[in-house]
Amino acid sequence: MSNPSAPTCRLVRPDDTYDGKQGLTYFCGIAAETVGSQGICMHLLTIPPGGRAKAHMHASHETAIYVLDGEAVALYGDKLQHQAVTKAGDLFYIPAGVPHLPINISDKPISAVIARTDPNEQESVVLLPELEAYADAAIARLMSKTAST
Repeated sequence: MSNPSAPTCRLVRPDDTYDGKQGLTYFCGIAAETVGSQGICMHLLTIPPGGRAKAHMHASHETAIYVLDGEAVALYGDKLQHQAVTKAGDLFYIPAGVPHLPINISDKPISAVIARTDPNEQESVVLLPELEAYADAAIARLMSKTAST
């Protein structure tokens, strides 16, 4: 006799989307809400040209990103003072509690696989509106560099 509540493997096809607190639209993936995961969340994200997230952090959960295609800039740090350019094939790690946001300053979409140690995708998202002025200033600098090249 089988146990109907026993853990089992689950297949998810990312056909549906949801809007995250961060201001981006995500493809549904592996999460407590979709498969009952208990220690991980993984989904797909495509950021359109010129798109960006709101400044945020994940209070007590780590994030790992694998860039599938495109190129973006990740701002991070207490005042978003650091940046990393990510492109196809790159892996990017964000520790718990580190403010960050991605920006697509290119004219093509960027797609990535996002994995977090929080199985409930949106529960540990903390928006940081006090950092938006820093983000706007950094984006203006990045755009001026891009325009001059």
